[in-house]
Formats: sequence, structure tokens, C-alpha cells
Amino acid sequence: MSMDFNLFMNDVVRQAREEATASGYKELKTVEEVDEALTKKGTTLVLVNSVCGCAGGIARPAAAHAIHHDKRPEQLVTVFAGQDKEATAKARSYFEGYPPSSPSFALLKDGKLLTMVERHEIEGHDPMSVVNKLQEYFDQYCEEI
Repeated sequence: MSMDFNLFMNDVVRQAREEATASGYKELKTVEEVDEALTKKGTTLVLVNSVCGCAGGIARPAAAHAIHHDKRPEQLVTVFAGQDKEATAKARSYFEGYPPSSPSFALLKDGKLLTMVERHEIEGHDPMSVVNKLQEYFDQYCEEI
């Protein structure tokens, strides 16, 4: 039995995209969409999605659960590392002082980076520890929604 690797990966990417959007994150696929979203007034949480195991097992579940909190970002968006390369590069240009990291989360306000949760804070941790970290940042930087 042979398997078409590209077909397999397309399915993996599709599922990873759907998990993020089903949780309420708007997918940003172009540089223009990134600029428009990340310069909006208010707070924005960016999920830098990827196909790795820690994205599927930790980051995306944390992204889905963290937003069920009294205080949370006004806008939820996602870019896909390794897939929408230009959009991801543009989003990362807003994350001054942080090297590229995927999966990761960035919290911005009025287009300015407030804080990040980098891959090393996701990989090897359980989803609830990432949820707790995100919600601590929401309490610190976000308003009740």
C-alpha cells in the first residue's frame, strides 16, 4: 500500500487550520490581512499555528480553551507557519525582540507587542499550563468581554 505524502500533509494542514478557526480564530493568509488585523485598536491574540505535535497536542487545545475567560482579547487571529509564509513573516515582524517560534502566541494591543508565549513554553508542557499562562496575560492586559 502506498501513501501520497502530499495528500497526507494537505489533510494534516487542513485539520490544523480547521481546529484553529473552529475555536474562533480568524485565519490571516496574506500580508495585507495581517497588517489590517494587527494594527486594529484593542487587544489581539495571534496563534502562530504549525503541523508539529506540540501545536496539535498543546497549542491548539490551549488556544481553544484559554478564551473561555472573563477577560480575553478582543480579536483572535492565526497565521500558519510553513504554509502561509509571507503572512507569517509579516506577523513575526510585529514580534520585536523575539525569534521566530512555532507554535507560539503573541498578545498585542493597538499594534504593539505586549508579550509572547514561545514554543519552549509550549513544547513539553501540558495544555492547561499554557491556558493558565495565557489567562494570566489576559487578566493583566485585556478587558472583560
